[in-house]
Amino acid sequence: MILVVDAIPDAGDLAAIAERIALLDWRDGRETAGSVARQVKRNEQGAMNSTAGRALQNDLGRAIADHPVIKAAAQPRRFSPVIISRTGVGGKYGAHVDNALMGRGSARLRTDLSFTLFLTPPAEYDGGELVIHTAGVTQTVKGEAGTLVLYPSGSIHEVAPVTRGMRIVCIGWIESLVADAAQREMLFDLENLRASLRAALPGQSPELLTLDKTMANLLRMWARP
Repeated sequence: MILVVDAIPDAGDLAAIAERIALLDWRDGRETAGSVARQVKRNEQGAMNSTAGRALQNDLGRAIADHPVIKAAAQPRRFSPVIISRTGVGGKYGAHVDNALMGRGSARLRTDLSFTLFLTPPAEYDGGELVIHTAGVTQTVKGEAGTLVLYPSGSIHEVAPVTRGMRIVCIGWIESLVADAAQREMLFDLENLRASLRAALPGQSPELLTLDKTMANLLRMWARP
């Protein structure tokens, strides 16, 4: 499942984020890539080890983790620290697959889902589309600032070359409580159904109670805390 979410809709919030990103130092993005991805990665990443960088990382991570649609779709167990990436003219990230495991020690996680949060308005740069290849389908996304794309980490994906301007995004990974993508999608469909029924039925209606029970029991069967 590839999902597009309006994660940060407020223009004021986006402007404040842009001001904080402008204060970051930058390093070669290949420093954090795996051995294969390093060969096709041509971008820069914000140095998040300063006080300002860690605060920005925490604030963006919290905004993403608290979003109700992301929580419903991902069934998150844990999130990676977010990364701020920028790609200028001539930069790109060729076709690759994200590492299955990231981090070390207690921070180690399985990457079930990847996300890209666009932070630059699309009119400010040319190229730079996120291209996701799944079985029989290729999807290209160039989101508005504040739009987040959630997609399977196991898919082949790439960032098209930037030919004008500067593309800035926030990226990260999610380990889900429910490792199976089809099961996660079923739970997400049921959550959307529940939201619709809550608008039409009393909270203690038999239909809603049955749906609540079914979702809770499916989560008991499938979740791996």
